Amino acid sequence: MKNIFAAFALLSCITLSAQTVAPTPTATARPKLVVGMVVDQMRWDFLYRYQDKYVAGGFKRLLRDGYSCENTHINYSPSYTACGHTCVYTGSVPSVHGITGNNWFDLKENKYVYCTEDTTEKTVGSSSKAGLMSPRRMLTTTITDELRLATNFRSKVIGVALKDRGSILPAGHTANAAYFYDPSAGNWITSTYYMQELPTWVKQFNDYKLPEKYLAENWSTLQPIEKYIESTDDDEQYEGLFENETKAMFTHKVSEIKPTYKILAATPFGNTVTLKFAEGVILNERMGGHDATDFLAVSLSSTDYVGHRFGPNSVETEDCYLRLDRDLAEFFTFLDEQVGAGNYLFYLTADHGVAHVPDFSKEHKIPAGVFPIDTVMKQLETKLKQQYGEGDWLLSFENMQLYFNNKLLEEKKIDRAAFKKTIHNFMVQFEGVAKVIDLENLSNELLEARMKRDISNGFYPKRSGEMYVLYEPAWFDGMDKGTTHGSVYPYDTHIPLVWMGWNVKPGEDHSDIHMTDIAPTVAAMLHIQEPNGNVGKVIEGLFKK
Repeated sequence: MKNIFAAFALLSCITLSAQTVAPTPTATARPKLVVGMVVDQMRWDFLYRYQDKYVAGGFKRLLRDGYSCENTHINYSPSYTACGHTCVYTGSVPSVHGITGNNWFDLKENKYVYCTEDTTEKTVGSSSKAGLMSPRRMLTTTITDELRLATNFRSKVIGVALKDRGSILPAGHTANAAYFYDPSAGNWITSTYYMQELPTWVKQFNDYKLPEKYLAENWSTLQPIEKYIESTDDDEQYEGLFENETKAMFTHKVSEIKPTYKILAATPFGNTVTLKFAEGVILNERMGGHDATDFLAVSLSSTDYVGHRFGPNSVETEDCYLRLDRDLAEFFTFLDEQVGAGNYLFYLTADHGVAHVPDFSKEHKIPAGVFPIDTVMKQLETKLKQQYGEGDWLLSFENMQLYFNNKLLEEKKIDRAAFKKTIHNFMVQFEGVAKVIDLENLSNELLEARMKRDISNGFYPKRSGEMYVLYEPAWFDGMDKGTTHGSVYPYDTHIPLVWMGWNVKPGEDHSDIHMTDIAPTVAAMLHIQEPNGNVGKVIEGLFKK
């Protein structure tokens, strides 16, 4: 495997050395390259949970050489992937930037939409529909857009992630490229929003077939399994399975799943391939080799897929982070060698955290549960028809929100306050429901101040529902195996944020910091304008000498 990487790196280095020119000095001091990294579903405590097994050059290096904002929280709801990536790069919240979930029922379009779907575009790099994407549904600029604007578009901005939304939204509207993985083809692809044909080097990278090569080795634990003392037993009944399994146990024979490359994201190797591709971007696109600061936005998606399937206390999740730690160590070494240790600004954060699997919590006498949303919604529809007559009174339940059929309510001249009260009284009777909140009259709701703020920050009327179902802590809807995220509670909102490299001095910051503070802090460090929808503040501790 290393020989393949060496061959690719050699090709890339030849390309880079032939084209690189020394950066022209500018009046404003800036790093050559900014690398923003979002680790999908990484709870803050994962920085420390497996620390005894981390190598010196990965997470330990980040904490040793970097500035760690230990009390960083998401300040909106729902805490989902698309919202998180957008918030990190816009310094804004869904009520402003408009990305209210991965999916939502769009009241203007009167249909379900996906956050980056765009049927006016085409796929570049495969024959599938996976590339019919763009950032057009995002309503504000990103810090990457602002960098491009500040340098009259001389800065190069590229996004990289297995997930399209993890690449497209951070890269912004003006990006040079956003690359993401097509599981139907096993290739890195993009959209005609950015280009009409893949660069030669991307085609060559795809030709190496790294997903198949990694997955052919199957997924065994990195260390002897008896050392995984921070995790549960390997086989737990509440863990999800791969399609060729009857038990969730190592070794996972992922090579037997055909076509092999489709399962890449659900293994730690997805992160490895992503970082190898990111290295290819830096080398072949000369990132950090221009006369203006470049920006690489990287999202690591496999931690999310593994976490959803197996839960945060599984051996699989621990192994995923141990492997990621080693991948990061290699990536930092690569940056040191290619860009220079003092020439790049790096930050690592997450788009959201993750909940314990409810059955795990109940095993340990912690209140938790799975809310049977499908059953309850059918019962609610029946209740509404009995009281108000036939009709589809609700359009959707999405992002913990109820969407009303407002056209029908108007036609039937239904009193909205009475309609809401009917729904409220019906829903609050169920175990696991803490409150049912009227989003249109949120200021009048009796709700803890932080929760009210977060729910308000997530409300964008054209893309949000009318009522929000707040579950009890450790409750969520939708699945009986594995876990999820999305709530206003700390296990979903407390995320890592560590800065390292250019003009960063080591330290810890325990002040109250929000995800929205990342983009304006980058803007302050680069001396550029913050994104146009920014609501965050600069993290002043980073600037103290």
